[in-house]
Amino acid sequence: MQCRGSVLNSLFCFVLFPAAAMTGVGAEDDIPLCERKTVTDFCYLLDKSKQLFNGLRDLPQYGHKQWQSYFGRTFDIYTKLWKFQQQHRQVLDNRYGLKRWQIGEVASKIGQLYYHYYLRTSETSYLNEAFSFYSAIRQRSYYHQVNKENRPELVVKKLRYYARFIVVCLLLNKMDLVKVLVKELSEEIEDYTQRFNTEDQLEWNLVLQEVAAFVEADPLMILNDDNAVVVLSNRLQEGGVPPLEQGMVVGQLTLADALIVGNCNNQVKFSELTIDMFRMLQALEREPVNLATQSSKPGTLEPNEKPAKRENPHKYLLYKPTFSQLYTFLSASFKELPANSVLLVYLSATGVFPTGRSECEGPYDFGGVLTNTNRDVVNGEMVQKRSQAQKEMHCLHPGDLFSFTRKPLFIIVDSSNSTAYKNFSNLFGQPLVCLLSPTVYPKSMQGLLFCFVIQLIFKLSKNRLIPFIYRLLKLSCESIVT
Repeated sequence: MQCRGSVLNSLFCFVLFPAAAMTGVGAEDDIPLCERKTVTDFCYLLDKSKQLFNGLRDLPQYGHKQWQSYFGRTFDIYTKLWKFQQQHRQVLDNRYGLKRWQIGEVASKIGQLYYHYYLRTSETSYLNEAFSFYSAIRQRSYYHQVNKENRPELVVKKLRYYARFIVVCLLLNKMDLVKVLVKELSEEIEDYTQRFNTEDQLEWNLVLQEVAAFVEADPLMILNDDNAVVVLSNRLQEGGVPPLEQGMVVGQLTLADALIVGNCNNQVKFSELTIDMFRMLQALEREPVNLATQSSKPGTLEPNEKPAKRENPHKYLLYKPTFSQLYTFLSASFKELPANSVLLVYLSATGVFPTGRSECEGPYDFGGVLTNTNRDVVNGEMVQKRSQAQKEMHCLHPGDLFSFTRKPLFIIVDSSNSTAYKNFSNLFGQPLVCLLSPTVYPKSMQGLLFCFVIQLIFKLSKNRLIPFIYRLLKLSCESIVT
């Protein structure tokens, strides 16, 4: 059986990389046993890493525990693969025909692992780890030779790498580097479309337009007394949290979970991140710490162990979710919310207004905010237009959230119909805060005004968001509901 496994691994290497046969991998009599074993072990690690990585998409997107062991195994195999190719680079170059873009592909997958682990845990330090691997790919020109090969699928890998790198740089506020990467991506797309007659040219041009609009919309300039621009981070900085006011008790409530929903029509976005979601998610995070300075030698490029404690509230980023998807994530967060903790729900969405005047004005008679209608299907067909007597089935009404007020709840509604939530009922006596946006804002604003104002408040208060929420929750505990 062991011999059969070796043969299968060798066949796998030969089929996946035909160039390896030209370097002598196929001529087993000419290869020393130790080198043959090195190639076989590398093929096994490469195949196993791809299997685990592809399995990530099958993991549940919600919940805190179901996916952790699988992520751990995936990290372990990629750590072994990365170190293995470093230790045996010469043998793999000579006997396997290892190319630099293949090394870049492994580094890119590790960067993706760190980024998705950040999305799962909200631990911003993993953004730095993803940045380290993405930056190394660019600095070491791992994808440089791709353009010389007549394989469009390899060029697409390079373009996707650039798009992922830009997202990480945006989240780390490295705007100068973002502009450089956008310029390089534009040149790569132009070269790609000229060399290959592909059908995805318009899609890649749309990516460029989205990121350009995103960069233009994001800057928020604050001037000091000398009219000089002050550069401030959107995140909480170490030591930036002010002392509690006299008489305030520590530890009564903790912000544990947050749902950040973006479903505004025609709003600036990049990837599946609207400008409002981008600003709000950073307001709920602390500045990232570089794990490399804590757990490995400076200057090395190796996957690191995860921190023992998560400092930031756990977040779900939902871009244009359907009602069923939104309710599923709400239920998962509600179920796993720890004791003495708060669930924050941020709704940046297009308003849905009632079609007519109802005789009784209840929690389903004022409209609400829109959820995605494109993917909700009934009996295999799209839902037809409702009559005026029926409620909008794709609307998140205030009454839809009443069941979640059994636990402490913090709601921020950023919508043209935010007033639908102004009479939000506190049925169970739990702490409840509801912040509502204005319904009219300047047309020149990129992103709704309320998010812009909240971000400005956070900046001017030196990112004191957590104490800000704590004070509001303290007020709600005293039966003051906004």
